[in-house]
Amino acid sequence: MPRAFPYAQLSIDGVASIVLEFRSGGRHSRNYNIMRLATFSAAAVRQFLLRNQIADLMQLKQALGTSVDVTVFRKLRELDHLTSYSHRGRYYTLRELAHFAADGLWSCQSVWFSRYGTLLNTAESFVNQSSTGCFAEELAQALHVDVHDALLRLVRQGRIARQPVSGLYLYTSISSDVRRLQLLARRTSGSVPVVTDFSKLEVSPHELKAAIVLFYSLLDEQQRRLYAGLESLRLGHGGDAQLADFLGIDSHTVARGRQQLLDQDVEIGRMRRAGAGRKPVEKKRLK
Repeated sequence: MPRAFPYAQLSIDGVASIVLEFRSGGRHSRNYNIMRLATFSAAAVRQFLLRNQIADLMQLKQALGTSVDVTVFRKLRELDHLTSYSHRGRYYTLRELAHFAADGLWSCQSVWFSRYGTLLNTAESFVNQSSTGCFAEELAQALHVDVHDALLRLVRQGRIARQPVSGLYLYTSISSDVRRLQLLARRTSGSVPVVTDFSKLEVSPHELKAAIVLFYSLLDEQQRRLYAGLESLRLGHGGDAQLADFLGIDSHTVARGRQQLLDQDVEIGRMRRAGAGRKPVEKKRLK
């Protein structure tokens, strides 16, 4: 009678011991790796983000002890997380960690997150909420990232509109009523640069300009300089030139007033610094 195959005589306990020995020896089957995914916990991702505030995909994989991207994404979906709109969406954080400013933005370690989500959604919201629409450079400064590609995609998708203004594209709402107000405000903003929201004006821009010029004429030399410097600070980049043109003064005068305010170098009760101006002249008495 032929001899039976030796493995046929193994008991169930023997098979179990071989399997255990096979696994303990560090030789894992593909099925074993699939089963191991279930041991990863979203709590580990959350704790890592609570400690570090933000993290990229590589850091989260190391925190989980996996080399599989999908595993991290699966655990992130279990959490209320945010993806950065800067750095091409490389970074993640927890919504509970984000302290959004009034404009809906939050920055951590020079990485930017938005209440509105992606760069496209954020750019769209900023354009629609602006009372004067947005030039690409203005929006880039506000969002701290390049926005040209995002704006072009939004226009192609019909989510915002654009209109040539002063040789540049002004990005506006697709709503005809809102767009009309944005264009009107943009075209009149050059006449009164000290106003940022023309929708709240109760007088015409021309009446406001006349009132400001009258007020400015009643100030002394230092007060005029300081007023121009203050409004330049409010306008930001290019404010010196705008105020100089609006008030009919030299841009260096505006810059000097702005710097005086920043340095808190203001003399109360004096139009000029001590020793400035012409020297006093004594009248000769007739003998």
